[in-house]
Amino acid sequence: MVKAIRMHSFGGPKVLKWEGVEVGEPGPGQIRLRHTAVDFNFLNVLTREGKYPVLPQLPAVPGLEAAGVIEAVGPGVAGFKVGDRVAYAGGAHGACAEARVMATDQVVQVPADVTDEQAAAVLLKGMTVEYLIHRTYPAKAGEYALVHAAAGGVGLLLCQWLATKGAVVIAATSSAAKNDEARANGATHAVNYREAGWGKTVRAMTGGAGLHVVYDSVGPDVWQESIDALRLRGYYVNYGNASGPLKPIDAGELNVKGSLFFTKASMRFYNGTRPELEASAAATFDMVAKGRPKPHIGQRFALKDVAKAQVAVAGRTTTGATVFTV
Repeated sequence: MVKAIRMHSFGGPKVLKWEGVEVGEPGPGQIRLRHTAVDFNFLNVLTREGKYPVLPQLPAVPGLEAAGVIEAVGPGVAGFKVGDRVAYAGGAHGACAEARVMATDQVVQVPADVTDEQAAAVLLKGMTVEYLIHRTYPAKAGEYALVHAAAGGVGLLLCQWLATKGAVVIAATSSAAKNDEARANGATHAVNYREAGWGKTVRAMTGGAGLHVVYDSVGPDVWQESIDALRLRGYYVNYGNASGPLKPIDAGELNVKGSLFFTKASMRFYNGTRPELEASAAATFDMVAKGRPKPHIGQRFALKDVAKAQVAVAGRTTTGATVFTV
């Protein structure tokens, strides 16, 4: 028996309960993992509210990313042994628990020069950034890139990693303090997307030519001014919907605004194979070990306080990554 956050219904933070759950022995191709650090993901909020497109069967233990130590291996497991440090990002819910059983094809080894906390905080976010800036739209030196939610966990990594490529990063956040943090993490310019006319300010920052690319995890609240700030044949990359789902895209609007490109990016279509997952994780851990990007862990909570953390993040009072200690 281990303790876990469990929900028996969808709704507000009060549906998250700290309960005892059974963890069985690993079957063929599985491991039992004792968590040491669990990362927060905004998808957990959408799941708890019942708003995410794919919802777990209730009762459910939420959570998608964590790191820990293998304490048991099932029959036929190769490449992993008891005592190995591993991490995972995505797959089935279940991370908000002291331990869990899971398939080995979902986990990756954590190198010695990356801590468990770093691995939990950076793996999903880092692999997201890796596919966004290397495979979705490979931003080049001198290109203008707008990063929304730039003071969040993914946003700060985006700013840092884009800066190492020589891109001119324009950060968009909801406060002056968050803009300062984005600048400290590689952004050249910053705007507050709660201020009227911020899209025109962004275009002015490009010398009037417009953005090469927008990396957006916010959604409808920033859509219109973002596409208005793109240059001819600019790219709009949406990979999240913190303000709700985007409305159906009008191809005619993309045309009249300059033959713009739009994509709805999802990691499952970029890291869907084992080689893709391993390559993306290796690139992420390599950058972390080199210190750029450096995961910014803005706040830590005990695992039993998942509800408290979700309220803080949803209220936009946090910066960087949020990690739960186990």
